[in-house]
Amino acid sequence: MDWSTRSVLVTGGASFIGSHIVDQLIDRGATVRVVDDLSSGQLAFIKHHVDSGAVEFVEADLRHAGVADRAVAGTDLVFHLAADHGGRGYVDTHQAACATNLALDGIVFLACRNAEVEKIVYASSGCVYPNYKQTDPDSIFYLDEGEVGPPYDADNMYGYAKLMAELTLKAFSDEWGMKTASLRFFTVYGERGKENHAVTAMIARAFIKENPYVVWGNGQQVRNWTHVRDIATGTILAAEKIDDGTAINLGTMERTRVIEAVEEVMRYTGHEAPIEFRLDLPTGPMNRVADNALAKQLLGWEPEIKFMDGFHKMIDWYFATHDVEEVRATLQGGGLIERKTEGVAA
Repeated sequence: MDWSTRSVLVTGGASFIGSHIVDQLIDRGATVRVVDDLSSGQLAFIKHHVDSGAVEFVEADLRHAGVADRAVAGTDLVFHLAADHGGRGYVDTHQAACATNLALDGIVFLACRNAEVEKIVYASSGCVYPNYKQTDPDSIFYLDEGEVGPPYDADNMYGYAKLMAELTLKAFSDEWGMKTASLRFFTVYGERGKENHAVTAMIARAFIKENPYVVWGNGQQVRNWTHVRDIATGTILAAEKIDDGTAINLGTMERTRVIEAVEEVMRYTGHEAPIEFRLDLPTGPMNRVADNALAKQLLGWEPEIKFMDGFHKMIDWYFATHDVEEVRATLQGGGLIERKTEGVAA
């Protein structure tokens, strides 16, 4: 695809994941518009693009009347990342807020149809997968795309909203001929990440020298943390190669337990403290790891950044760019469960 001839909208484009997608689209020569209400996103993430004229930025809430219609006007492709979301603690405890994503997604999708947008690329989530299949941390199990189906058992209202959006886009493709694609993001981490997501929270606790060092759950949860740059690359590849509403996993197949990441951040930063396991706090599924064979087959994509390599670089970035007292206030003030409008839950 010749991106230099494409006009693109990125909803939630000032967010953690969205801003990395914007970076890569600009590198490819696309004309980019970003709509973000900045409830979580930071204009600073894309300000250099805005200042250079490479990005048109609109601060607005897509749920408000007429905003989506104006946002999609004149665009060829829409990357839809905007969502009410805030990491594991938020997903578990804010069902009504996450339910507003049903309306948000529907508004954006219909605006795209009315404007005859060429394609919608949707940021879905590993949260669409059945909870009952993710309970045993000792099982070597990978979630392939075919695992999503009756009996549905998505992860809270957030997961059900993502699932409904996927099914909507598939129906739009099958019945109305719209070009659509859905990407199931798995536990994204990396630079610009927020403290309400697991990897950033681990780093933040070491940064402020938390004592005791708090871990949500028993630490045996298995994850496949995937670097945000790999996620952005896979999302853009899907825009180039998928038309028929297919949903594809984007995730590394590395299996990492929470306690392994905790021990590494403490070793790497030299932080020594007893670990306090909080079984009363949200933990999410015990075993969530993607099968990425379909992404390899259809997109020619697989992660380039190994978790520990990306983890170390993220630690270095975080320590170089954050203030101890501000981070301490975030952690102690409930920042781990506050609303954030961006990509995907762990």
